Amino acid sequence: MNVKGKIYVENQKKTAHGKLAARLAFLNEKGLDGGAIQRDSMIRKLRAEFRKANYRLACIAAQEKLNAERLAAKKSLREMPPAGPIKEVPENKKKKEQKKEQKKEQKKEQKKEQKKEPSPASKAQE
Repeated sequence: MNVKGKIYVENQKKTAHGKLAARLAFLNEKGLDGGAIQRDSMIRKLRAEFRKANYRLACIAAQEKLNAERLAAKKSLREMPPAGPIKEVPENKKKKEQKKEQKKEQKKEQKKEQKKEPSPASKAQE
């Protein structure tokens, strides 16, 4: 329901309530009993309009509440300090990186050792 239409719905509710009161007074003057008044089609129609107006007003109130919550959330986000560019690396990632570095160092050392030792083919030529 449109939030701006709240005024119109309130007016509809007032008019339906006024017409309902007038119709009840008219039927009571006629001398009808409670059961006949409840069955009157005009009374049922006016009560239905009154219920519709109440439902619409409840929907408008819910929408206003939601809008207020959204506005408060936006305001709180604006007040928060900006996120810094520095990120801390979790310990798990640090450990993984250390293991990778150790493996690289071991491979380098193995290559150096292999270069120091002459190949078996070169030994045969000597």
